[in-house]
Amino acid sequence: MQGMPGSVPRYPEPRREISQRGNAPHEPAGATETITIVLADDHALFRELLGRVLEMERTIRVVGEATNGLEAVSKVRQLKPDVVLMDINMPIIDGLAATRQITEELPQTAVIMLTMYKHNHQVLQAVKVGARGYLLKSAQAQEVLAAIRTVKAGGVLIEPTIAGTVVTEYRRLSQVAEPAHGLSVLTEREIEIIRYVAAGMNNREIANKLAYSEKTVKNYLSNIFSKLGIRDRTQAAIYGLRQGLIPNDEPPE
Repeated sequence: MQGMPGSVPRYPEPRREISQRGNAPHEPAGATETITIVLADDHALFRELLGRVLEMERTIRVVGEATNGLEAVSKVRQLKPDVVLMDINMPIIDGLAATRQITEELPQTAVIMLTMYKHNHQVLQAVKVGARGYLLKSAQAQEVLAAIRTVKAGGVLIEPTIAGTVVTEYRRLSQVAEPAHGLSVLTEREIEIIRYVAAGMNNREIANKLAYSEKTVKNYLSNIFSKLGIRDRTQAAIYGLRQGLIPNDEPPE
């Protein structure tokens, strides 16, 4: 995320609209639930700037910070935040190892990788260890806020500039390590829901798309998880991507 002074190596020049914004960003209608955040990054100045931007939102509260992967795991165990913004390259243990530990122990906590790295293998590794989001530090404040809300609602979000290459890579690997059961065990409606999960849509968006209730969508997802032998919607999204199940139309704004 840009916004770091130019004297700090590793971070680009600040975006004026982030570092000098005088008013709190617009909050979506109905956004009343507080989202708790842990920031995990070994650069204190970046954490400070990001924390200030996030706390301009009345519905977001930073409850803890970590300077390395081991501390990040400890903070999440202690604070049980809704979302972790995690750097990849950190001391002691890196962000990928920390994310794997967090998602295994506390799957209700969503991890977003917020990093300088845009290499395909880094993105794939992040998804494999359970990250629900992947953003570059060049992202604007509103993109980070949107990602936080997306993963909190159960969605998956990958940096738009690299999402296409990730889909291509998953298709290339589609013959490797697939679940024991294939698409043949799913109904047409279940396959359609997998498509929308792979596109990063949350339960409410899928319900609106199909004119269902959110409870109905949750029931469908439970059946899908059971049939495919997977544990959560992140694995369902990965499965959908690997199968090339991308919807023909765009998700709702």
